[in-house]
Amino acid sequence: MGVEVEDEPCSSVGAAPTITYDSGADAAYIYLVPYVAPGRASHQVVVEGVPGDSEIVLDFDSEGRILGIEIIGARSCLTQDLLRSAVAIDSNGVSDQVSS
Repeated sequence: MGVEVEDEPCSSVGAAPTITYDSGADAAYIYLVPYVAPGRASHQVVVEGVPGDSEIVLDFDSEGRILGIEIIGARSCLTQDLLRSAVAIDSNGVSDQVSS
């Protein structure tokens, strides 16, 4: 039994999640779907009990499907290898990789 997801802009069955990282804000986002349109995340849940100074927020669509995971204080709970491999984002746009 599979989950049928409609309205995705591209097909990515079996694709790995995309991770973005804003080093200035120390915030990462793990996309569990190919694209999250503005306003699509209609419900957010803050994860309780996260050790350290990080905050984790789960984004859901209006049908209860999880779209992604936001991590504030990413340096304290994600590995440096993972952060280096993430797509770098900031107020100036997107680059290929996070510089160390």
